[in-house]
Amino acid sequence: MLARCRLENEVTMKSVRSTCLSFLAFLAFLAFLVCGSAVAQSSGPDARQISDPKTITSASNPNARPIPIDDLYFTRSVSSASWSPGGKEIAFTTDISGRANLWKVNADGGWPIQLAQSDERQYGDTWSPDGKWIVFQQDTGGNELWDIFAIPSDGGAVINLSNTPEIREESPRWSPDGKTIALNTKPKEATVYDITLLDWATRKMTPLTHESTPNHLWQSVAWSPDGKTLYADRLEVSFTDADVYAIEVATGKTTNLTAHQGQVLNIASSLSKDGKKLLITSNEKSGYQNVALLDIPGRKLAWVTDTKWEASSGDFSPDGNWLTYTINADGRVDTYVADVATLHSEKIPVPGGVNGFAGYPSSFSPSGDRLLLSHESSVEPGDFWICHVSSRKSKQLTYSAIASLNSVPRSPSQIISYKSFDGKTISALLWMPFNLKRDGSNPALVLPHGGPTGQSGDYWSPRVAALVSRGYICIEANVRGSTGYGMEFQKANYQDLGGGDLQDEVYAAKFLEATGYVNPNKIGITGGSYGGFMTLMAIGRTPDIWAAGVEMYGIINWMTMLEHEDPMLQQYEMSLLGDPVKDRAAYNAASPITYIHSVKAPLLVLQGENDPRVPKEEAEQVVILLKRDGKTVDAHYYANEGHGFEKRENQIDSIRRTVAWFDKYLKGTN
Repeated sequence: MLARCRLENEVTMKSVRSTCLSFLAFLAFLAFLVCGSAVAQSSGPDARQISDPKTITSASNPNARPIPIDDLYFTRSVSSASWSPGGKEIAFTTDISGRANLWKVNADGGWPIQLAQSDERQYGDTWSPDGKWIVFQQDTGGNELWDIFAIPSDGGAVINLSNTPEIREESPRWSPDGKTIALNTKPKEATVYDITLLDWATRKMTPLTHESTPNHLWQSVAWSPDGKTLYADRLEVSFTDADVYAIEVATGKTTNLTAHQGQVLNIASSLSKDGKKLLITSNEKSGYQNVALLDIPGRKLAWVTDTKWEASSGDFSPDGNWLTYTINADGRVDTYVADVATLHSEKIPVPGGVNGFAGYPSSFSPSGDRLLLSHESSVEPGDFWICHVSSRKSKQLTYSAIASLNSVPRSPSQIISYKSFDGKTISALLWMPFNLKRDGSNPALVLPHGGPTGQSGDYWSPRVAALVSRGYICIEANVRGSTGYGMEFQKANYQDLGGGDLQDEVYAAKFLEATGYVNPNKIGITGGSYGGFMTLMAIGRTPDIWAAGVEMYGIINWMTMLEHEDPMLQQYEMSLLGDPVKDRAAYNAASPITYIHSVKAPLLVLQGENDPRVPKEEAEQVVILLKRDGKTVDAHYYANEGHGFEKRENQIDSIRRTVAWFDKYLKGTN
């Protein structure tokens, strides 16, 4: 899976790679596509060519100008789409109002209708089988303690179904008869997720799984057609090992369908109509994610893909004849359809960027005649599209960009590769502003991503667009520890956080300098979550490289993180650094507090007051220590925000502060 570890405030760390997107169906697509290879193949990371920095150029564009901040952040975002059972409407989340709330739109297009209004964010919407209700999840002030709510699909009062302020309930999944909703649940102080069943009539919640280890989590996948079995994934918290299970709903009995030796990632995403096959993602092939069909009675795999890029399973078609999947090649994602009987596959012809199947639990309308797609790129805000299968035509459904944004030229990303300190190949996204001179005078920014178990992709990023349009060359590297390049690469930062991966960021800065455009004395660094940690690590451990930094909700001390962070993330942290007693040296070496007194660069700290992942105590330590040393530091804390900033006014404020900081310390302007 491509983890969306971008710098925007509205989407933060996706280190918890707990969901495979659920895609459905490909009815009548054979007329749409030409037959392809029996097993989909592509080259993979080994085929990357090292980029020559001297070939990087800044294009000339007389119309280029700084994009107004308001234009970027009044451009909307869309997510969490779900077809109505009749196929006439689509419910989804959008921040048209400045808050991520629940809306719906006619599937043929038109102005959307707001269903729920709240100062809080709302996601994960899905219709009841009878079409009368929509359920969704909502938290408070970014605290991630989600409750499950229901609202009449034609509008009305919102009902809190779970009303458990100390428990997370997420990812509602209706049973076929509409009587039960499966939820992924975690008490605030628990380290694991279990599956809980919510009775729609009585609102009673009954645990279905009872995880006994401290470091595994359950997520529902699909109900059997008769509703007697729930299929689910059980993942180890480091996301290096997982299995697919069948769970008897009446008794809670679990059966492992993918038992294996060693560490193998097996994650299911869809069940065939006849209930005999599961569509899964597995890295059994030498640690690289591929798509396979799992025969449930025989427990055997039939491979659909054979690639060293990152393939992720989607869904079966309603009749079980087709399946869908995606391939993430170096941060750009394409969508595919395959014949279940022959495994012949073809790429769906859509523009480049990050593409996906957007619906939950199905991307196809109930009749199968339309497909709900998502598309975005570094120059195109994300939107939904409707593909009419029979006519082979697609129509844009949502229009996120405001008109004034479309009038401004935007610099596209380009994917480059370079060698790091030890010869390892690192990929990165690079943005070159327009109209720069190759005279070594320009400022630049290194943008470390979150995670670390995540990957930067060719997403639309208003934050990056704001910086690039103001003359900052930007590079976002997929350093060791990132996903998307195989399990060996993902594990390459074990007990070395802020070591080899920091050097990968340093070598990104060296690549920028080698282009001839960048002034080495005008290089800054900024990131959020693990990217904030990397910012702190960089300015402390390699202080002579960086002229300024902006860190957002980053870690300064892994030991104090263990005291304050969410318990599940404590387990995740230990999966990266080891036992905090036996491996204390690794924790100390990986903590920016060890190097904080060497900081030279002016630092801006931005933090949400309710952050459950990187609590504000981390930011407060940074500010206290740097002020005590007489260093240049400033901080701003956002009330009612969690891990990242969801409210539009706070998104705008944070990027304005960031631009002003870098303008002052890299450009020398106020």
